[in-house]
Amino acid sequence: MGEHYEQITLAERVEIYRLHAGGRSKAEIARQLGRHPSSIGRELTRNARPTKAWKGGYEPVRAHALALRRRRWDCRFKLVRQPDLRSHVRDRLAMGWSPEQIAGRLTHKHGHSVISHESIYRYAYHRSAQKDYWHRLLPRRKHRRGWPGRRGGSSVTLIPHRRSIDERPEDAADRATPGHWEADFMLFAEYGDNLLVLHERHSRCTFLTRPRNRKAARTAAGIARLLRPLPRQARKTLTMDNGTEFALHYKLNRPGLGIDTFFCDAHSPWQKGGVENAIGRLRRYLPRKTRLKELSSDQLQAVVQTYNNTPRKCLDFKTPAEAFLQALQLLHFKRESTCPLSRA
Repeated sequence: MGEHYEQITLAERVEIYRLHAGGRSKAEIARQLGRHPSSIGRELTRNARPTKAWKGGYEPVRAHALALRRRRWDCRFKLVRQPDLRSHVRDRLAMGWSPEQIAGRLTHKHGHSVISHESIYRYAYHRSAQKDYWHRLLPRRKHRRGWPGRRGGSSVTLIPHRRSIDERPEDAADRATPGHWEADFMLFAEYGDNLLVLHERHSRCTFLTRPRNRKAARTAAGIARLLRPLPRQARKTLTMDNGTEFALHYKLNRPGLGIDTFFCDAHSPWQKGGVENAIGRLRRYLPRKTRLKELSSDQLQAVVQTYNNTPRKCLDFKTPAEAFLQALQLLHFKRESTCPLSRA
């Protein structure tokens, strides 16, 4: 569509109807009206589709009303009315910014709200149906909004010694106390490619490892290897979903580790929302189509370091690494201060 394109008028639609009913081809109609043949083809196709109230066929007055309605719908969006703002938003999305970051930055710069993040989301998903594919620029690149719905059953009955999240200590729920973890797997397009992700609820600090497979024994060993170096107070509980890869969770309860393990309710991944959010953020650097075999351990650790050294609003703009180290120092201080005094 050129810069000087003019909308098809009602008079042209009447002429299109007359010539098309007379058996003229699209190319001949376009030549007589001075239009491109694809414009005539698009006009005849999209304004002649049958609906519940219309049997189908091209009718010029109805086609003109539909075109006006589409134009009014587009003008509901501020990004349609303001091309400069639209270019600015698209550029920032391409840079990896989220709609909330774009809206917040514009508010900070201008001293008042310029556009809301919800307006950006609505426009992105509306345009995705019109071949602009703005949704591919969003952080998670979903093609539609909303919850995808439940699929399949649950493996709750296949996990021995399973303890529900309802039994988890109360101090694990409010994120105020360090030492409570969440675990999940980050999967990729190629079969067998996966990362085991551990997320500390208080500091948002995240660890990951690349196991050879998702078998229960190897999963339990990977979790133990990541958490064993930490002091006992820094590894109190671990919350997981009901995947059978966590079926040997009870091995983490042994005296060497002493981690209490708990499981989310069936079809309730939001109950371990910290690790879900962490995986979503890691997807910015490791999209689903990534081939893990082509990445070295140093490259994966660089991704984790980038995540753990990025300031977070929920931490008062401290980084997860800073919050985690601060929590470790606090736990060490409490342990030392509660030890009995040595006898002289």
